[in-house]
Amino acid sequence: MAKKDANTVTIRQTGSPIRRKPDQRATLVGLGLNRMGRESTLEDTPSVRGMIAKVAHLTEIVEK
Repeated sequence: MAKKDANTVTIRQTGSPIRRKPDQRATLVGLGLNRMGRESTLEDTPSVRGMIAKVAHLTEIVEK
C-alpha cells in the first residue's frame, strides 16, 4: 500500500458536471475527475487548491 505523503491532498467528486459551465467541467478533468465517486490524489499546491475551490460544490476533500 502506498504511503500517504504530507504534501498531497485526496479529493472525491460528489456532484455531476451535467448542466455546469464548460470551465467547471474542464477543471474537474484537470483534477483527474470525470465521474461521480472517483477519487484523485494530487500534490498540495496553491494552484491545485484554487482548482478545488473553483469546483468546491462538486467535490470534497477525503481524510484518510
